[in-house]
Amino acid sequence: MRTHTLERKIIIKKPVSEVFDFFSRAENLERITPSFLNFKIITPLPIEIKKGTIIDYVIRLNGIPMKWKTEITKWEPPFLFEDTQIKGPYKIWIHEHKFESLGDETLMTDTVKYLSYGGIFEFIPHKLIVKNKVEKIFEYREKVFGNIFK
Repeated sequence: MRTHTLERKIIIKKPVSEVFDFFSRAENLERITPSFLNFKIITPLPIEIKKGTIIDYVIRLNGIPMKWKTEITKWEPPFLFEDTQIKGPYKIWIHEHKFESLGDETLMTDTVKYLSYGGIFEFIPHKLIVKNKVEKIFEYREKVFGNIFK
């Protein structure tokens, strides 16, 4: 089975230091996650983000509550960090956040490599449900960034 890749690029009209600072605070994840996931961080806040940090969340997928545990597997401020699912709704979930300075603006690139459960039949839930949900999460984020980074 091959992992799926979603890549999104967006220019944020703020300098890279300010954008990275926003993403380095775990409590901001709730602000940029669509309400249909009912996303909640259960690790006590504030969380010091660095390589090796573990964060626990709870989400709802199609009304079903699920625990999600991720580890920060790369931490290179202010240009890159990566979170990798340890336990959760995906067989594989590796999310790289890359920040490139464009002077007073930042090019942010999200790259997610993911694979659903389902073995040789994984393509079915992916095509019917998962791909659409993952795309909606990142479409939502792009909309909220316009309000957050004015």
